[in-house]
Amino acid sequence: MIIVGSDHGGLYLKTALKSYLNRRGCQLIDAGTDSDASVDYPDFGEKVAEAVVNGDAELGILICGTGIGMSIAANKIPGIRAALVTDAFMARMAKEHNNANVLVLGGRVLDEQKACELVGAWLDGTFEGGRHQSRLDKITALEKKYSKL
Repeated sequence: MIIVGSDHGGLYLKTALKSYLNRRGCQLIDAGTDSDASVDYPDFGEKVAEAVVNGDAELGILICGTGIGMSIAANKIPGIRAALVTDAFMARMAKEHNNANVLVLGGRVLDEQKACELVGAWLDGTFEGGRHQSRLDKITALEKKYSKL
């Protein structure tokens, strides 16, 4: 199950990605927004990240104008590894090395074809574990350390 969410700046691209994901046979949850009226991206970043952390979805995809705001917001949720990507190599590495459970895209900086390519590279990647897992363990330790402040 993949949960997708966007603000108004990512709505068009989210709609296109939903069609692509449906063609790939993915089960989807749409966390909103469903209009081009101005909304606050942290609300949707939290909704998607929370669903992934709680196990309601295996993976998440977030889209805002540049992807920057969604990436910052989602990464505030312990257990989320949200990766803002702009090319296929980054998307693949986000999964293979960082085990990114949320992919973040910029709706105003990527066209539909490129966004589908990035999502495909991320979905087709496999986490390599090994030395990469020990690095993720350090990130988890940082989350625990600083969540006490």
